Amino acid sequence: MLEPLYQDIFKAFLPELILAGTVLFVLLFDLGWLSDAPMARRRTVAGGLSFLGCLAAFFLCFRSQLEIRLSQGMLNVDSLSLLLVSVILVLTGISILLAIESLESPHVGEFFSIILLATIGLLILVSSENMLMIFLGMELTSLSLYILTAFDKRRVQSIEAALKYFLFGGLSAAVLLFGLSLIYSTTGETDLKEVYWILIAKGPLPIGVLGMIMVIAGFGFKIAAVPFHLWAPETYEGAPAPSAAFIASVSKVAGFMVTAKFLLVGLFGMMGSAAWYLIRPGWAPILAVMAAFSMVLGNFAAIRQVGLRRLLAYSAIAHSGYMLLGIISQNSGARGALIYYVTTYAAAMIGAFAVVHLLESQRGNDRLSSLRGLFQSSPVTSLCFGVFIFSLAGIPPLAGFFGKFYLFAEALEPASGVFGLFWLVGLAVITSVVSFYYYLKVLKQVFVMEAMPDTRSFATPPFTPFILVLIASGILLLGCFPHWFTRLIEPAMKAHGF
Repeated sequence: MLEPLYQDIFKAFLPELILAGTVLFVLLFDLGWLSDAPMARRRTVAGGLSFLGCLAAFFLCFRSQLEIRLSQGMLNVDSLSLLLVSVILVLTGISILLAIESLESPHVGEFFSIILLATIGLLILVSSENMLMIFLGMELTSLSLYILTAFDKRRVQSIEAALKYFLFGGLSAAVLLFGLSLIYSTTGETDLKEVYWILIAKGPLPIGVLGMIMVIAGFGFKIAAVPFHLWAPETYEGAPAPSAAFIASVSKVAGFMVTAKFLLVGLFGMMGSAAWYLIRPGWAPILAVMAAFSMVLGNFAAIRQVGLRRLLAYSAIAHSGYMLLGIISQNSGARGALIYYVTTYAAAMIGAFAVVHLLESQRGNDRLSSLRGLFQSSPVTSLCFGVFIFSLAGIPPLAGFFGKFYLFAEALEPASGVFGLFWLVGLAVITSVVSFYYYLKVLKQVFVMEAMPDTRSFATPPFTPFILVLIASGILLLGCFPHWFTRLIEPAMKAHGF
């Protein structure tokens, strides 16, 4: 009979173990029994098994009532971590379903296996409160994402993007690890909760402050916030569309949540204040400056883009600036708003990149001019694409609007009751208005402009429109009935004390 400790470890890691077992099954089926089967069949079987693995892990989390915290915060299973794990599994499952018809590489089993391995790393990130486990989860995820970026070996852009992503990622990992080592040398602990109490007792020592700055730099790369954003446009443009969709959406959810958890749990005593009337040194004013530059640079750079991938990349940088409001704010309700925002944003990005792949496969490139006449050729795809773009722009009644409204409103209500972050929220509103220009420029090509005489007809695979309609319906319903999701978030936040 297993000892109670090992039973807890097994239960805590059960979603990750299910995904790891799915990886073995996918490789066994694809490289063994289906090695000589047609590509369509291999994609269907490998993608179907991967989706079933995510589905099994999701239902385990959805029905689980576990409350387990392993030694030193190695893994913390509670209502909040189960919610975040469920969100990641749902988004991964959608990405896998879209990849079944959009994957063009012959290495089918390897592709889906690497996505599942990246997902395991993401689950560890959102479930752990230990610096060592967080770093290991981040590296497992990063190594998988580098490979996914370089998966299309026939395209020079894919290899170049992967190389740049790897070099920037390796440097950021070194900086992050150095920062973690400085914090450990100050506190002698890897458990974030213990780190918090020791830093409160010792005060802001210089070596701890340096560690904090290096940690912010390391996490800033993962969330693509200015000035650590340089990898994002190249990666979004060069990676295969299924890989770019996963990087732009699912990894962003975990990246922001681990950043929020590390700063708000472990380094909360070094927060300081970014309020205009009472600025205090700490990580909050640093993140506020990063947020401001991300909003401005991301939105104004997106205006000049002629390719849809790079436009979405700079848009993602701007959205990173908005999301940082949820971490900077002293109002605990902003954390729940951040979860809602990053989830609905990720869903819209998955759908947008699915349309990018259709555009490239049917018309050969992702230039905005290639979108001309899309509504006449494919009304269903165009309407779904319109939902995704309007949601990213924050147009009611879509989920993106409520996400922005929810986040901005919570950021304006700090514990002190004074509009301390009004300057940053005001900048977010102004830059959101700026973003309407390039989002509407995209939709003008789709719905207003007529196709050129030599434009190829637009044919979609049979299953992809169904998934696009499913995503678009979810975004619309969450915008009209946001309480469906917020009533799951709020109890989890209160139980965690986040």
